[in-house]
Amino acid sequence: MLQVEYVDLSELKQYKGNAKEHPIKQVEQIKASIDEFGFLDPIGVWHDTIVEGHGRYLAAVDMGLEQVPIIRLDDLTDEQRRAYTLVHNKLTMNSGFDIDMLNEELENIFDINMEQFDLEIVLPEYDEAEDDEEDTRDPSCQHNVFEN
Repeated sequence: MLQVEYVDLSELKQYKGNAKEHPIKQVEQIKASIDEFGFLDPIGVWHDTIVEGHGRYLAAVDMGLEQVPIIRLDDLTDEQRRAYTLVHNKLTMNSGFDIDMLNEELENIFDINMEQFDLEIVLPEYDEAEDDEEDTRDPSCQHNVFEN
C-alpha cells in the first residue's frame, strides 16, 4: 500500500537520466497549481532518487519549500525504475480532452483564474478532418520506444 510521507527537499536527488523536459513556463504553471490547490500530487521516489515528479520538484525548489510529499517506490528494481520513469511521463501525454465536457467544466469555474495554467497550450486546435486522414508515413521510419 502506498503511503504519503513528507521529506526534506535536500534529501531528494534528480534522476540524471530523466528525459522529460521541464521548461520554465511549465514550472511556473506547476507553481501556480501548487499555490491554488496545494501539493496534491506526491513525488515518486526510489530510495533517494526522483522517479516521477521532476517538474514538481523544480517548482518546490523555486518556491522555497522545505518539505514535499513523496511516495516510495523502493520495491522496484533499478530496471523497473528506469522504465517507469519513461512510461509515467509518456502515458500522461497519450490522451486528449473531450472538448465539449472541458468547456462545460471551464464555464462552471468562477473563483479560479484558469488563465494562469495556459490551457490553450494543452488544447491545440482540433481538426476533425485529421481523424479521417490515413497515416501515410513509412512505417519503417517510425520508432516508438514504448511499443516494446
